[in-house]
Amino acid sequence: MPTPRPAAVALAALLCLAAAGCSGSDSGSGGKKTDAAEKASPAAQGQYPVTLKNCGLNQKFDQAPSRVVVMNGASVAEVSTLLALGQGDRIVSNQQSYGMSEVPGRAEEIKKLPTGGVRPNDAYDIPREAMIGLRPDLVLSNMSYGFDAKNGFATREQLQEVGARTYISPEGCGQDILNTTIDDSYTLLRDMGKVFGVEDRAEKLIATERQNIADVAEKVGDAKKPRVMVIFSNMTMGGNDFSSIAAHGIYNDILAKAGGGNAFASASKTSFADLSKEKVAATDVDALVVVSYNDPDPTAYAKKLLKEFPQWSAAKKNKFVVLSDSMYLGPSNDVAVEKIARMLHPEAF
Repeated sequence: MPTPRPAAVALAALLCLAAAGCSGSDSGSGGKKTDAAEKASPAAQGQYPVTLKNCGLNQKFDQAPSRVVVMNGASVAEVSTLLALGQGDRIVSNQQSYGMSEVPGRAEEIKKLPTGGVRPNDAYDIPREAMIGLRPDLVLSNMSYGFDAKNGFATREQLQEVGARTYISPEGCGQDILNTTIDDSYTLLRDMGKVFGVEDRAEKLIATERQNIADVAEKVGDAKKPRVMVIFSNMTMGGNDFSSIAAHGIYNDILAKAGGGNAFASASKTSFADLSKEKVAATDVDALVVVSYNDPDPTAYAKKLLKEFPQWSAAKKNKFVVLSDSMYLGPSNDVAVEKIARMLHPEAF
């Protein structure tokens, strides 16, 4: 595997923290959480106050936030959701980017957002002093990790003292992404729709995405489900050559809705499998999904991988697709479902 670049190291560190912290979450199937993002006081469209119970804390909003900080968290879910809801002008500091996007113009839109002049700390995110200096009224984090004082971050309590509300995305309360599904993306959209008074827009986005996925499912029907490898390109997260293979999480829900299955779902009980080259070679892979995180040439990585394992069915048929943000939590999972389905079942389209 190539040596990861600094951005890749940041992603690896954050994803490994998510994969390792599985015992702290009480997640259920279908994206339903017992606590995360549970609504305590839903409001009508654009009507305040709005109160969300989020990861054990009530967060009350008397008006739409106007100084929003989006922490890194190796995510693009939060910033993409705000942009999809038309709230980009409320962001004073964004630390998220995958460098590319399946949504036309999204990567460029993210690149134009202000960073607030923040210099990330050794934990690859906004340090406590810099966060307080941004004077936020809402801080978004993909995981509870983003508010951990041990990592040099401002805690939720410290931010509350300076008038900032905080929000951890649906799968992040216990740093457990094992059971994350597309429904969690809908929860994030709904919650932000309430917070910013654009509930109708959120519901329209969700309805459109549901319909797009249903249309794909109808086309694919009961076709045989190919075995798919989902891997982050040019990334190392563990001790073996192949440590960035997704085993559980939203990736599997997307694959299932696209008419496929994860070839490595049984290889690990954690979110990512950390496998030797021999183990990977012994597993037949029908198709390859490469997820890019600020990788300048993920297609070259995909082709190199197929060449390295010529015995795979995927290599013999040259079956691969390169994705980025649509394969992760966020407002465009339907794009990943369709692109993967078109690769796996071209005869259906």
